[in-house]
Amino acid sequence: MGPGKEKILDLEKRMIALGIKKEDIQEKFIKASGRGGQKLNKSSSAVFLKHKKTNLSVKCGKARSQYLNRFLALRSLIDKIEAFMTGGTEKEHKAMEKIKKQKQRRKRKTQKKLIISE
Repeated sequence: MGPGKEKILDLEKRMIALGIKKEDIQEKFIKASGRGGQKLNKSSSAVFLKHKKTNLSVKCGKARSQYLNRFLALRSLIDKIEAFMTGGTEKEHKAMEKIKKQKQRRKRKTQKKLIISE
């Protein structure tokens, strides 16, 4: 299941507002890293996007579907470009991502503890 048409249209509106053209974005489909086993090793479902004018790049391989990864990567690239153009705070965004990862790690650890204690 990919993103809805409304979300795609909103993304395209943001691209127009920021002056981003589809021709300026270089797109590659690559093999994702991390857990996933044989399927991950065989399919190129991760997406690498690079904006030629600003030289900003994004890699996304969170979802199993190439279509969804493409949408997520484009959204994150647009966020990066917007922050770059408006002088947004990239550090705040990185700090939030770090906290999210820490929380995920904690969740995994507690799951392991629950399994062991049973």
